[in-house]
Amino acid sequence: MRLGILALALSACLYGQSKYDLLLKGGHVIDPANKRDGIMDVAVKGNTIARVASSIPAVEAIKVLDVSGLYVTPGLIDLHAHVYGYSGSIFPDDSALIAGTTTVVDAGGAGWRTFDDFYEKTIRPSRTRVLAFLNIVGRGMLGGDVESNTGDMDPERTAAKIRERRDYIVGIKTAHFALPGWTAIDRAVKAGELSGTPVMVDDKILTGAERDTRTKLLEKLRPGDMHTHMYNDRQLELVDRFTGRVQPYILEARKKGVLFDLGHGAGSFLWPVAVKAMRQGFAPDTISTDLHSSSIMIPESDMPNCISKLMNLGMTLQEGIAKSTIRPAEAIRRYPELGTLGEGRVADISVFELRSGVFAFKDAWHKKMLGNKKLEAVATIRDGKLVYDRKGLGFPEWTSAGDYGVIP
Repeated sequence: MRLGILALALSACLYGQSKYDLLLKGGHVIDPANKRDGIMDVAVKGNTIARVASSIPAVEAIKVLDVSGLYVTPGLIDLHAHVYGYSGSIFPDDSALIAGTTTVVDAGGAGWRTFDDFYEKTIRPSRTRVLAFLNIVGRGMLGGDVESNTGDMDPERTAAKIRERRDYIVGIKTAHFALPGWTAIDRAVKAGELSGTPVMVDDKILTGAERDTRTKLLEKLRPGDMHTHMYNDRQLELVDRFTGRVQPYILEARKKGVLFDLGHGAGSFLWPVAVKAMRQGFAPDTISTDLHSSSIMIPESDMPNCISKLMNLGMTLQEGIAKSTIRPAEAIRRYPELGTLGEGRVADISVFELRSGVFAFKDAWHKKMLGNKKLEAVATIRDGKLVYDRKGLGFPEWTSAGDYGVIP
């Protein structure tokens, strides 16, 4: 079938009949933003989605990908990654596109003092779309005393940089504050108020911190603010250690509008917390990786693996895709620009295979759980271009490829 489709596409190109540059044909489209969930074709013209329909003739496209038996979704959005500043940061193109992730949001690597350097070194040269939560600390996520320096937490200058670069900055991050009190969170929220953007909080409950989860969620954070690392009981105390039940104030915070983000990472996805919470229906609002050099290897916290772990705890694939596309886009106020396969929107598209079998999944503390389903990225289209193609869906057999002096 695939050879036949390629032949039809070549014929269309030769006779000048092509309306589209790229056609994904026969896949199961999951597009929660547009309530699509079924076999459909997706056509791309230039860098935009031109048409989504039950059947689009292959002769109308220059290049055709036969994606029958596979799932087609909007490009995934990783709401919490580390691609700059942090010691374990990873250049986004080295980890995102091969995982079906077309947008990453750097979680606090840069502050207002260092954002311009971040733009030049990471955002501008990346094929992956890179957005940012700006660290409330002006110098960014440099660890140690730097991130607890209240003298470098300036809400006004942080908000000013956000207003200057709204094209890339989507909110404020506070993390790793090791001193007593609420200074870091209070100033991050103030910057959010001044700039009209949400705050992402990474905040451990340390001995002597003089902070508690209930106050943090119900009194300090606003509707639309988000707490990452939700399944890390050193961050949120989400599940009562004695009863095993989700804490009432956690439920109250969600009702208030505080968002709970996965933020898997190398220390923040724990089976004892995740299993209990998921059994009680307390799933993440958004799925994210906290991807860095320590979480990409043993825990394997890329987006498809994060979705797979949650699916093996009861989440449906459709829910997993929603929490990785439209929900993060809404959280950073980039919907309907992102997170959708809507016609006329940017052609960021992911293709996945859902495998059945026996698979080992590790949590952030290197403990194993066996599951029977695993989502794997097959192809990624970013801004209308095929940038990853594990199965060679878009390429001819070498014996009939023709001129080896040209890369198609």
